[in-house]
Amino acid sequence: MIHWTTRLLHPEARPEKGFRSLVPPVYRGSTTLFPNAASVNESWRQEAGYTYGLHGTPTSRELAVRIAELEGGLRTFITPGGQAAIALIDMAFLSAGDHVLIPDSVYGPSRELADDVLRRFGVEVTYYPPLAGRDIESLIKPNTRLVWCESPGSVTMEVQDVPAIAAIAHRHGAIVALDNTWSAGVFFDAFAHGVDVTMQALTKYIGGHSDLLLGSVTVRTEAAYERVGQTHDRLGLGASPDDCSLALRGLETLGVRLDALEQRTLHVARALAEHPAVARVLHPALPSCPGHETWRRDFTGSTSVFSIVLADGTSREQTFAFVDALQLFGIGYSWGGVHSLAMPFVDVARDHGGPHRRSSYGDRLVRLNIGLEDPDDLVADLDQALRSAGIEQAV
Repeated sequence: MIHWTTRLLHPEARPEKGFRSLVPPVYRGSTTLFPNAASVNESWRQEAGYTYGLHGTPTSRELAVRIAELEGGLRTFITPGGQAAIALIDMAFLSAGDHVLIPDSVYGPSRELADDVLRRFGVEVTYYPPLAGRDIESLIKPNTRLVWCESPGSVTMEVQDVPAIAAIAHRHGAIVALDNTWSAGVFFDAFAHGVDVTMQALTKYIGGHSDLLLGSVTVRTEAAYERVGQTHDRLGLGASPDDCSLALRGLETLGVRLDALEQRTLHVARALAEHPAVARVLHPALPSCPGHETWRRDFTGSTSVFSIVLADGTSREQTFAFVDALQLFGIGYSWGGVHSLAMPFVDVARDHGGPHRRSSYGDRLVRLNIGLEDPDDLVADLDQALRSAGIEQAV
């Protein structure tokens, strides 16, 4: 008879088999047990089975295969956050001496990664106008290895002609990557439009409730699978199985949430388009948004994030006063959840140095995420905040 302390780690008692649930179980673990010594391996490849917790558990693997299925890709890798997914793509496809093209409207931390890390590692970085389309060819160099797209653009919401950009990039042997978070991977079929690798911040629509941090990278080809998989392994980008479980739950309600968010957001955006204190609404589904015709051609729906440009003459102080006066909108980064949010984006060029297209709107740009509140209540809140800030008088 073995000691009871040993029995704690080597129990003979097991629960009966046969339990099935609609909810995928959460598998936590670092060590994976092999059936015998001959089967031991350290491969990160999904087809190799389970080898170590960092390379995936049944929980994270289920999320990965379901994201790949959703996006129509070959394989998906899960990362600890959206920024980690961006970094994974950069590290997988770029080396010292290479050149990368990035849209000038890109997500701020992606730009900081390029400026502060990629350049330090000897990668040449060029920012291009997001609406360049086929004109991007003039910026392609012999050492261009990666072309990023983000459509719509972060904050300024430009919708890019991704198929045209992809055709040019492929002609010159470059990989095309897309941040497809805004469409939740469903309203824009990236791989059908020529993209090689996509990423999403699963933190946003897939999670859906502002309570997790995850990212995904999905590839189209075996060659990209090898490059991304090897880099994912070497960087040790393990993801929390608990967060993966929450994302799996979020997938089940994604359809109804996106439908509700789209309708509420369009209601609010159209109301703001008629407001005298708003100079422009940057919502891809509205003609006032740069690239709207491309959105109509390539997208099958819209989501909850858009920006507004306040009336000419609005000061920085008035913009802040408007955001502060909102009662139903929280002030915070991120989006895609069920709560409405507002974030001012004042003159970035003045605050942080360097050219940036967002600066063309001066201190008048505010990004909104519309949640599941009643849209008429949100419109009323926005109206009272605009009046409270005195922005109507700035028209």
